Amino acid sequence: MADLQQLRVQEAVDSMVKSLERENIRKMQGLMFRCSAGCCEDSQASMQQVHQCIERCHAPLAQAQALVTNELEKFQDRLARCTMHCNDKAKDSIDAGNKELQVKRQLESCVTKCVDDHMNLIPTMTKKMKESLSSIQK
Repeated sequence: MADLQQLRVQEAVDSMVKSLERENIRKMQGLMFRCSAGCCEDSQASMQQVHQCIERCHAPLAQAQALVTNELEKFQDRLARCTMHCNDKAKDSIDAGNKELQVKRQLESCVTKCVDDHMNLIPTMTKKMKESLSSIQK
């Protein structure tokens, strides 16, 4: 993928992740730490009970982190498939005898379209993740 296009996607995804971290994940981390501290306050609990309590406190955050990771992987896979399709089209075009400069332009245009299409998916993906994260927090 062209460097400029890759940078565009990376910046947009980084911005989305920072927003999710600030608005959702950070609150969940605070809850997890306070909950875990509460587990340690119980002087009557056994070591195993305290450990299980801390595990329960950590579960929502782990679920949230897994959700974000999964969504980002799916996004990355879709973008990679799109750019691979562009590469395949370019190879077919070269094999058909088209000029290298023409094929290079077609490839760049195809990759730019992939990036544009996937950039347009980011707001919907962000909204979906925020809704899912909110439901985990409850």
